[in-house]
Amino acid sequence: MNFKNKKVCIIGCGNLGKSILNGLVDDKDYPSENIIATKRSLDAIKPYEEHGVRVTTDNLWAVSESDVIIVGVKPYKVLSVLNDIKDQLIPEKHIVISLATNVHVQDLQDALAIDVPIFRAMPNTAADVKESITSLCHNEAGAAGLETVQYFFNKIGTSISINEELMDAATVLGSCGTAFVLRFIRAMVQGGIQIGLDSKTASEIVNQTVKGAANLLIERKNHPEFEIDKVTTPKGCTILGLNEMEHNGLSSSLIKGIVTSYNKIS
Repeated sequence: MNFKNKKVCIIGCGNLGKSILNGLVDDKDYPSENIIATKRSLDAIKPYEEHGVRVTTDNLWAVSESDVIIVGVKPYKVLSVLNDIKDQLIPEKHIVISLATNVHVQDLQDALAIDVPIFRAMPNTAADVKESITSLCHNEAGAAGLETVQYFFNKIGTSISINEELMDAATVLGSCGTAFVLRFIRAMVQGGIQIGLDSKTASEIVNQTVKGAANLLIERKNHPEFEIDKVTTPKGCTILGLNEMEHNGLSSSLIKGIVTSYNKIS
């Protein structure tokens, strides 16, 4: 299938929608002329016209011109938007993707009242730099529909298909998790400043260290403890630091934060 000919619209380009937009625009293999972006106020997305993106306030026109529809509005608005656009949908043509947290596939199906492939997708703002992890679930859309949707979300990172009952958990780890990791990084930088580094140097060291640690796990597919054991020598500074962090609840506080976020949206 020639996915380059598929036209995509992003309805509601807020922070997450713009992150996806940035990732697609930055992709050299996908023509920006096939992207339509909508927002109530065009000021924030007007600059994308320089890349060939078509911008508009007209959701109905955007849908009529597209094959893949990514709905990026707030959760409380998504069903209303779907109700507005449903008469423009063609079952053999369109795929609808919602980015809304905790709005289930059946809710989306009921709002549309039409037999089109429907997906829920939860990327994160690392889509901006094409490093998102996107969790997907769908209404038995079939292999062709899944392949199409993964094509677009793999342009902004990587994607996985999961059962819908796991979407809340995946949202906490993959979306809220971005903020958790960034707070951890900020704390490491602050610690680096306290022991003598300037902010810029500390940030450069920490950012690359975190990136390198993640790549170790991604490429080697090892358990974190396996890699930790390599740098924790007997009576060494690493194990002393790790134990002090655990005495003060590092792992426990992270787990509690994840569970608290999960309880909020589930």
